[in-house]
Amino acid sequence: MPVIIKEDLLMLWDLFLTFFKMGAVTFGGGYAMLPILQREVAENKKWSTEEELMDYFAIGQCTPGMIAVNVATFVGYKQKGFSGGLAATLGVITPSMLIITAIAIFLSSFAANPFVIHAFAGIRVCVCVLIFDTVIKLGRKSITDKRTAFIFLSILLISLFSSLSPVFSVIFAGTAGYIFMPDAGKKGKVAQ
Repeated sequence: MPVIIKEDLLMLWDLFLTFFKMGAVTFGGGYAMLPILQREVAENKKWSTEEELMDYFAIGQCTPGMIAVNVATFVGYKQKGFSGGLAATLGVITPSMLIITAIAIFLSSFAANPFVIHAFAGIRVCVCVLIFDTVIKLGRKSITDKRTAFIFLSILLISLFSSLSPVFSVIFAGTAGYIFMPDAGKKGKVAQ
């Protein structure tokens, strides 16, 4: 059995606490967490690059389960293997479990509370703005030439004018990237 040293425990606690905080303040699902993930995981903690984070989101979209949980698992696993994935996953789901349990206990009075109704109306608008801001920032880094612009516009049109599952959009984009961008990711090359 491997010996767990103090630094490992501190890292596991940091993973748990970071994802707990994100889970506690994120309303609106996995996409709403993207701006917070970008800031905390990529910019502040440097646990992944923005490109890796987008890859995690793409994979998380295609795999069963909630995107936020999948991304937390990927980030945690990258940092500390299985125990890191478990710590990050428990961190991101614990706030929701606590809140949902409390809501279930007080559901009838909570759901009809005018303050709660109005607060969530405002929160939904804020979530839209945060997602839009993150999309703009990531788009500037991801859409770098005619090939990436073509893939972006294709997926945008598919998303706007069809009811195709996001899973197929991700598969289409991956296939297009493979076909049109064979030099992406090669030694010393960035997708441009």
